[in-house]
Amino acid sequence: MTLTELRYMVRLAELKHFGAAAAACHVSQPTLSVAIKKLEDFLGTTLFERRKHQVLLTESGERLLPQARRILQETDLMIHMAHDEDERYQQSIRLGAILTVGPYIFPHLIQRISTQQLRLNLFLTEDFTNNLLIALEQGSLDAIILATPVDERLYRVYPLYSEPLELLLPAQHPWAQLEQIDLNMLDSSQLLMLAEGHCLRDQVLTACPNLQTERNTSMRGNSLATLSHMIALGMGMTLIPSSAEKVLCQAHEGMLVCRSIRPMISREIHLVSRRSDQRHRIHEQLQNQLKACRTPYMAIHS
Repeated sequence: MTLTELRYMVRLAELKHFGAAAAACHVSQPTLSVAIKKLEDFLGTTLFERRKHQVLLTESGERLLPQARRILQETDLMIHMAHDEDERYQQSIRLGAILTVGPYIFPHLIQRISTQQLRLNLFLTEDFTNNLLIALEQGSLDAIILATPVDERLYRVYPLYSEPLELLLPAQHPWAQLEQIDLNMLDSSQLLMLAEGHCLRDQVLTACPNLQTERNTSMRGNSLATLSHMIALGMGMTLIPSSAEKVLCQAHEGMLVCRSIRPMISREIHLVSRRSDQRHRIHEQLQNQLKACRTPYMAIHS
C-alpha cells in the first residue's frame, strides 16, 4: 500500500468517476485503475462499486475512507513541519473563503504576497460555509475564511476584522439623497436577497425579522454581482458587506450608491484551521497578511 494509492482512492471517492479522478491526479485512467485494484488486493476488500458512468464506495470503502484521509493529512503535516524550519522553502496553503468575502479580499491578498515576494504559495477557492467546513475537515483545504462562529473545540480561530453592512440601491432612488437609512424603512417587497446557503442571507434575516417572509423568495441571486445587476436595472435594493461597495459600485458606473443603515449590522470575519493542524506559524503569517490588507471598511482585530 502506498500514499499515492491512498490519494487516488480519496480523489476517486470525491469525483465518483475514473476519468475525472485520473485527470485530477494528472495520470492516465489505466494507471489510476491499476493502482486502485492493487490497493483493493492489498486490503483484501472491494472499495468501489464500478458502474458504467459512475463509481460508488462500497460499505468497506465508506468505512476506510476517513482513515485514508487521516493518513494523508498526517503525512502532509509531517512534510510541512519538516520544511517549516527552512525559511527558503515556499510554503503552500489551500485557502477557501465564503462567496461574499473571497472576491473582495483575495485580490488584495495576492497583490500583497506578490509585492512582498513572500514564500507563500496560495491555492484559492470560494464556496458556501458548509462546503468549506467539509473540505477543511476532509483535508482538501488547509484554512478557510468565514463570517459565522465555529466550535473552537474543533477548530482554531484567527480573528481578522469586522465590517458593517450597507444598503446598495439605485442612484436614482429617492433614498439615495439620504445619508442614513433606517432599517424599519425596509420591507421584503423591495429587498433582494441572496439564495439559501449564503450565510449573509441568514445574518440579514436574523438582524431583520420583519424581512422573514415568502414574498421575496422569487427575487434572489446566487451572488452579490447578480444582485447588483438587478438593482442597477431598478429592481430593488440589497444589504451588502462594506468590503464589496467599491467593486460593485464601480462596475456600474454611477448607477448604484451605498448608504449606511441604522441600527448598524456588522459581521465578524475570521480565519479557521483544524485544531489537529500544527502549522501555527504559517496560519499566523496568513492571518497577519489578511489583516494587513487594510481598507477603510475594516475594523482590524488585535
